[in-house]
Amino acid sequence: SKEMAEDNCTAVTEFILLGFISRPGLELPLFGLFLLIYVTTLVGNIGIIVLVRLNTCLHTPMYYFLSNLSFLDLSYSSTVCPKMLVNLLTQQKTISLAGCATQMFLFAAFADAECLLLAAMAFDRYVAICHPLLYTLVMSHKVCAFMVAGAYLSGCLTSLIHTCFTFMLSFCGPNTINHFFCDIPPLLKLSCSNVRVNKVLLLALCGFIQTSTFLIIIASYTCILCTILQVCAVEDRHKAFSTCTSHLMAVVLFYGSLLCTYLRPLSSYSLDIDKVIAVFYTVVFPMLNPLIYTLRNKEVREVLRRSREKKVFFQ
Repeated sequence: SKEMAEDNCTAVTEFILLGFISRPGLELPLFGLFLLIYVTTLVGNIGIIVLVRLNTCLHTPMYYFLSNLSFLDLSYSSTVCPKMLVNLLTQQKTISLAGCATQMFLFAAFADAECLLLAAMAFDRYVAICHPLLYTLVMSHKVCAFMVAGAYLSGCLTSLIHTCFTFMLSFCGPNTINHFFCDIPPLLKLSCSNVRVNKVLLLALCGFIQTSTFLIIIASYTCILCTILQVCAVEDRHKAFSTCTSHLMAVVLFYGSLLCTYLRPLSSYSLDIDKVIAVFYTVVFPMLNPLIYTLRNKEVREVLRRSREKKVFFQ
């Protein structure tokens, strides 16, 4: 039993991250692919942060949230990708207990904060489109700063709870994590302790944050859709749809993968399938955000165009 194993166990001091494959021939192509995606993520997200910072015409709540979204994408991707890339090139795929706990805490904190930030962005679009006369009053700088700070603090708090409860468990061996980073479900699979409380926490905290924020987003966009349909002018209707399409694309991609990973019973987890899904929300999705917002948003494209024209003029 798990209780007997816990009494007789030798504590694990490090873990081995199994990663994606056991065939060495594919490790180099995967390294090249993921390195390209990660560099694109860095350039795109840092670019958006700098663009918003340097252009006063983008100093609005929408772009304030967008720059924070880029920071979160940059942060949780950087929590996972560097170690994953190193492991693809080396035989020694170990991570210390402290390193594993740190990676889990940072990833969960940034991912939970992103859920809350996406909900704040949806509320921002709801007020802008459904109550435009009240927009500057409701979405003041103080309110926006409070929303962002609340997202970061809530993410850190829930992540701290998960990390503490996970690493209070006993790990007696085997110490091979069937994943490419220290995520909660594969670690619970390795524990020789009773993980019932951890399962409840996983479903309760992740379920509350992901479900509540998703419902806020759905409610916001339902109201937005109703308002847009009442607008007679086709041009105004198209502009409102265009403003929200990029946000909706990001939300569907992000929540689809997260809900699929965390909101189902631990007994039904297939870690091999979860690794593929995890690649999407840890590696691919942070790269897509800048592309989605840059390509879909007229204001960002206009700022980029003016920046290029200035560069050509000074040359």
